Amino acid sequence: MPEDLNWAIGGEAGDGIDSTGKIFAQALSRAGRHVFTSKDFASRIRGGYTAYKVRTSVDRVESVVDRLDILIALTERTIDENMDELHEGSVIIYDGERTSMQDVEIPDGMVGLNVPLKRLAEEAGGAIMANIVALGAACEVSQFPIENLDASLEKRFSDKGTAIVENNKKSARLGQEYVQENYDHEFDYDLETTDNDYVLLNGDEAIGMGAIAAGCKFYSGYPITPATDVMEYLTGRIDQFGGKVVQAEDELSAINMALGAARAGARSMTATSGPGIDLMTETFGLVATTETPLVICDVMRSGPSTGMPTKQEQGDLNMLLYGGHGEIPRFVVGPTTVSECFWKTVEAFNLAEKYQTPVFLVSDLALAVTEQTFPPEAFDMDEVEIDRGKVVDENDIDTWQDEQGRFQPHFATADGISPRTFPGNTQGAHMTTGLEHDSLGRRTEDTDVRIEQVDKRERKVQTAREEEDWEPREFGDSDADTLVISWGSNEGALREALEFLEEDDVDVRILSVPYLFPRPDLEAAIEDAETTIVVECNATGQFADVVEHDVLERVERINKYNGIRFKADELAEDIKATVSPQAEVEQ
Repeated sequence: MPEDLNWAIGGEAGDGIDSTGKIFAQALSRAGRHVFTSKDFASRIRGGYTAYKVRTSVDRVESVVDRLDILIALTERTIDENMDELHEGSVIIYDGERTSMQDVEIPDGMVGLNVPLKRLAEEAGGAIMANIVALGAACEVSQFPIENLDASLEKRFSDKGTAIVENNKKSARLGQEYVQENYDHEFDYDLETTDNDYVLLNGDEAIGMGAIAAGCKFYSGYPITPATDVMEYLTGRIDQFGGKVVQAEDELSAINMALGAARAGARSMTATSGPGIDLMTETFGLVATTETPLVICDVMRSGPSTGMPTKQEQGDLNMLLYGGHGEIPRFVVGPTTVSECFWKTVEAFNLAEKYQTPVFLVSDLALAVTEQTFPPEAFDMDEVEIDRGKVVDENDIDTWQDEQGRFQPHFATADGISPRTFPGNTQGAHMTTGLEHDSLGRRTEDTDVRIEQVDKRERKVQTAREEEDWEPREFGDSDADTLVISWGSNEGALREALEFLEEDDVDVRILSVPYLFPRPDLEAAIEDAETTIVVECNATGQFADVVEHDVLERVERINKYNGIRFKADELAEDIKATVSPQAEVEQ
């Protein structure tokens, strides 16, 4: 019996693939099993191949692998799409009574279960429950107690009434009973359950939860894949904490609204994807020059232009680091795990207010849509600290007034961080323009003042370099000759790739970098290594370019840009293939 189980359902977009997968994932997590999900969906509302995959184990899982044990195939194409991951003994559940599935041929060595999904669903109350029948069949194949499915069905359908819930439970049991009665086969799976209690959420939801924990009071956004779930999570929830969500008419309006709320003293945020960042860039400059704290989340997807909206890519880094006209101080923070999406969101709000600068919070599609299990203590709200920065009130505002009693919101301090007041402080009344301005916020073209203000804004970055901890996360063998550097969602796959590499006696030191600007000094680590490899999901090696710029030394690159995230076993092979030429030279 394998240590983990890899399950999937696939079919056409609009066939309820996502909701079915989520129901099964929730049932597994409620049964005390770890879960890691992945999705493959077309960039259209209906039609086109889509799949939902679940990897589950009693031990923590952090990646997808090239193995599929149970497949619910709603279309013949589903089998073809997953052929590379199916293996001898894989179980394929399908409805042979459907016209499109009557000629399905099960590959040699695999087990085909022809289950009349639609007919059984109609017996339970409606054909729409065919996918739930398939879940019941999957429970029998995997020896997963079907009672664990009940709670997940209740959560999903409780708002539709008791009858609907009971019909779905009946559908699942009809699928289970059909397999019991019609297939005398010893399956290789026996899903163990535990008493552990896990939280199941994806990266977008973790960002939304982090925003609430950080005290965000205003969110404005425009729907765009794959960032929309941030707004959906906040809608209805942030209101309970005195916040507000506004769906704007476009991305430019969204960032302008967020800017206005931030100027009014509210912790504010907007989230979008690459095309939205393009539109927000002009206002991004205004945010920076007015020294307004604002968090801008970019959930990356495949580009350029419309690209592949539902596919993975880390192609926006150059835009986030350098985008905008003129020279704009900014921070770029990139969570590397789903749980870190929560904590780095909290940190992004603190950095924005502490240094009065815009912060790009950069995620990607793989993080956004991946649902993963965590113990509740992974999100301990008592550990959340809020730093609102250099805020002054009536008691100390006179320190920051000029000889005429006027407040100076852009005073050229030694650390580059000026005093800040909230509306309502009459002695702190001031204006700020997007034009270059003096310490009072009034426009100016005075050359000395221009230099003073540019230098002041840049000093904030240097101050942050000195005050904050920008170190990467390290794992693997600290003495290894091979150094692998990564950013974004690749961390989980790298952690599990270590297990494959250790089996082949390949020692690797891994640095996962969550801070892209300012970023850690990697020079010493690279000097200690014989081979340095940078792993990222783009074609040109954008972070590899940055690393080479910083250390003035060439690095090896592993790039993937076909729209699919790295898998642990695949990444291990890529690392071995990259290192082996070096080994041959040494011999």
